[in-house]
Amino acid sequence: MSDTFERIKRLVTSRSLRISEHGYDELVADDILSRDIIEGVEDGRVVEDYPDYPKGACVLVLQRDRNENPIHVLWGIPKGHSEPAVVVTAYRPNPDLWQEGFMRRRT
Repeated sequence: MSDTFERIKRLVTSRSLRISEHGYDELVADDILSRDIIEGVEDGRVVEDYPDYPKGACVLVLQRDRNENPIHVLWGIPKGHSEPAVVVTAYRPNPDLWQEGFMRRRT
């Protein structure tokens, strides 16, 4: 399990979160509701974990919207801080770029 994702889930539960400007743009572009990503974080599955990312620990998570469609959400915690959880970006994964299940990139 990812320590970063466990921290993210605790922060979201305590309402210590924000959505980056880029994140908002991507939500709109892919018709994703912020409510879906916030409510779906508990059931998310870690796709890729970047605990040592230079801008702060982050984790790519597979989540589902209210219609059970897949969403990839990149959650982060700013470097040097313990909060908030930040939605860096979110998108609907392209099946041509991801293997079935959206957990592994195609090579």
